[in-house]
Amino acid sequence: MAVDPEELMPKKKRSAIVLGEDLSELSAPELEARIAELDTEIARCREAIAARNATKAAAATFFKR
Repeated sequence: MAVDPEELMPKKKRSAIVLGEDLSELSAPELEARIAELDTEIARCREAIAARNATKAAAATFFKR
């Protein structure tokens, strides 16, 4: 029996938040929870950007020697 290569690939975690989703059916507490999740993700993205910028700056400094 052949194994499907896609079954061997790690599954990506699906986001509970769908951008552009209709918000009219969400309650105020659900919207607040959504904002908190998005704030957390934004902070994580900013940290990743800062790390990449630091790596880029270190490489630029190293290769300018």
